[in-house]
Amino acid sequence: MTTSTRTETLAKPVLGTHPLVTRLRDTLVKNILPPVVILAILIGIWEALCSSPGAALPAPSQVLSDTWELIVNPFYDYGGNDKGMGWQVLASLERVAYGYLLAVVAGISLGVLVGQSTWALRGLDPVFQVLRTVPPLAWLPISLAGFQDSNPSAIFVIFITAIWPIIINTSVGVRNIPEDYRNVSRVIRLNGMEYFTRIMLPAAAPYIFSGLRIGVGLSWLAIVAAEMLIGGVGIGFFIWDAWNASMLSDIVLALIYVGIVGFILDRIVAFIGNRVTRGTTQS
Repeated sequence: MTTSTRTETLAKPVLGTHPLVTRLRDTLVKNILPPVVILAILIGIWEALCSSPGAALPAPSQVLSDTWELIVNPFYDYGGNDKGMGWQVLASLERVAYGYLLAVVAGISLGVLVGQSTWALRGLDPVFQVLRTVPPLAWLPISLAGFQDSNPSAIFVIFITAIWPIIINTSVGVRNIPEDYRNVSRVIRLNGMEYFTRIMLPAAAPYIFSGLRIGVGLSWLAIVAAEMLIGGVGIGFFIWDAWNASMLSDIVLALIYVGIVGFILDRIVAFIGNRVTRGTTQS
């Protein structure tokens, strides 16, 4: 082997030390492998505890066999409430979208008002602190009496559940805007709209998105609970209907869907928040 050949051989990156391979390996070891190992251990413990004939809950293997048709065909529709898991989740997500978006608009607006105005803070903050302690489902009878329909009642429950963390976090963010920012806005003579878009929103965005993340999680929790009472198509009613039919495996599968969808919703809001705030929100 000549000197030039040895030099070329040494210059070639070894596959195991290639930057891309190293990055993928580090991602696998740090972010993917730990939850996979923990999940495998938990499933193994679950299988060991529930595989005996007298077990009260189904084992993972039984859940998989009992719900296989629901897993492979999530979008079947046999009419009425007999729909696949995909349609159940989409129906719940539609209600969450309406209620959550209303809460975002109203919550940010009220949060800005409370954060900017001392008078509004003194007048509204005690009211907010009292109302936010009311459990979400306690609003359902009032909403049913007011709307006379289950669908808008569920949307209202989502709205009233999600709005409080958005209001509180937005108001805190507005009150914590550095005084230097306010002085700069006075020096360059920004009008109200310019101050709102160029100073207030960017400065308070990390607080706002923290409230939005809490709100979207509470929205998903509220709709699952509300649908158990209002009926119709939705993942909450699916769980309640499965309980009435003693189909525990279906309930377990639905809970898995609920957890995955809730995680995805949180990640979506966190992703948007990190892009808007350039990574200053907690992911």
